[in-house]
Amino acid sequence: MGFSLSSNWKQLQRKQKAETKGIAKKRPRSAAAITSKSVKASVSDKESDVSLKLTITESTKDISHRKKEVGKYLAMDCEFVGAGEQGESSILARVSLVNYHGITVYDTFVHPTEKVTDWRTHVSGVTPAHMKNAVSFKEAQKKVSDLLDGRILVGHDVGHDLDALMLSHPRFMIRDTAKHTPFRKKYAAGKTPSLKKLSKEILGVEIQLGQHSSVEDARATMMIYKSAKAEFETILRKPRQTRK
Repeated sequence: MGFSLSSNWKQLQRKQKAETKGIAKKRPRSAAAITSKSVKASVSDKESDVSLKLTITESTKDISHRKKEVGKYLAMDCEFVGAGEQGESSILARVSLVNYHGITVYDTFVHPTEKVTDWRTHVSGVTPAHMKNAVSFKEAQKKVSDLLDGRILVGHDVGHDLDALMLSHPRFMIRDTAKHTPFRKKYAAGKTPSLKKLSKEILGVEIQLGQHSSVEDARATMMIYKSAKAEFETILRKPRQTRK
């Protein structure tokens, strides 16, 4: 059972294509280099088509074996269902990772480790039917751990996602858009801005208008990080006591 293509992702897709074209224009190359670039661009276009098809069906097929689609940066987002008497406890039900260019690297539904008392479908988009092809928690945990090893993790309040997966990641290799001080000051009066708020203010795209998609949220998070990448890295290079 899949989701229909989100109009929000169509907007994100257009922004990514425009961004790619802008980078290409800034870097003049020799004729040989341009030819090589054209070949690579052709491959990239095909990969974008594959990515778009995956978005249409929200496929849980793992394409991470294609190493060139992984790269140095990965954005992660998760969806949760409720456990406990009132469904108050959040239990992992889906995890998604996309690469620097928004291509889905890993996306799978996960069998909850506790009895589900609230599927939270109106927000999570997860239903009991999705559990038919879900993987075990240990399998998802192992896969995510392997993918994140040695890579920079981008996320929004990503500590929550790591806790749900019972994983840790080196702090210096995390880029969290929820904790980025300039975002907090500009968009949330010093508090934690929501991903929905940042997407609207920075990308001009409204997300999470109904059921959430962890793939779409991960892609938006990556684009938000990229919009202020230099600023992120400059702040991270400063001694902790001088950061404000």
